[in-house]
Amino acid sequence: MPVKINNYYQFSRDQWSQLMETDDLTIDVKRLQELVSLNDRLYQEDIDEIYAPLLKYIHIFLENMNKLNHIKHRMLHKPNLANSTPFIIGISGSVAVGKSTIARVLHKMLAKIYPDRKVDMMTTDGFLYSNAQLQEENLFDRKGFPESYDMKALIHFMNTVKTTNDPAQYPHYSHESNDIVAGEFITIDNPDILIIEGINTLQLPQNEHIYVSDFFDFSIYVDADHRDIKNWYTQRYRMLMELSKDQPDSFFYPMLSWPEEKIKDFGNEVWYTVNLTNLVQNIEPTMERADIIIHKSADHSVDLVKVRKY
Repeated sequence: MPVKINNYYQFSRDQWSQLMETDDLTIDVKRLQELVSLNDRLYQEDIDEIYAPLLKYIHIFLENMNKLNHIKHRMLHKPNLANSTPFIIGISGSVAVGKSTIARVLHKMLAKIYPDRKVDMMTTDGFLYSNAQLQEENLFDRKGFPESYDMKALIHFMNTVKTTNDPAQYPHYSHESNDIVAGEFITIDNPDILIIEGINTLQLPQNEHIYVSDFFDFSIYVDADHRDIKNWYTQRYRMLMELSKDQPDSFFYPMLSWPEEKIKDFGNEVWYTVNLTNLVQNIEPTMERADIIIHKSADHSVDLVKVRKY
């Protein structure tokens, strides 16, 4: 029987907010809604009470990495490489839990407090196999599971970003069509700080000697009660249906003509057979690999922050 070890310090929202001694990490409240994912929430108090202390904590890791790189490369007589290694932040968690909002907030705040550094962000969705490939391999019903990702391409991409100054490209994934857009790529070009969000960022795929998380300098897991995540997922896909009214090419457009019972059954089937199963089997087991665990309550507000002890 595995030994249960308490690897984390726990902070209530109030306790966590008190770790911030200054207010110089805030951003304009009028622009916050630009950062919010569909069916998520974000207020100025979230910036002040959650994200400002988080940025302060990330700053410790960033500065330590910079110092280590300078000392290491000086010893190896390669001082010109000391500033070439990007600081990479990984964000993991279930679908619909709010990873993208957190990624955008961090991107905005990091760009503000480090104006002389290039800050980029991306998602691992671009490394999903196309729907056509998944159907050909009889994996379409396993979309989102580890085997539905081109992990070799993702590892190669991460290695290029982390160890070279070369631009690295990855396929563009459209959430309207729920598919890879053929021939379209997004370029990450020599960032100083890179934020990567995706359900698979902390997973340990089989038959790989190098993992995505090996390239991370800091990692965050976004957690919530399964019932809350199911509600968020259901609300989100219904909102996506509504937004597809003028988009005949949208994955959700055909659902507009479905009867209510079929819509409900479809949502439940996808949740229980795909999203929840993947969460329990593959995503949640990676939670304790994260440096920080952010727990969200039913209204999407952060109510608990866990900080890894070592």
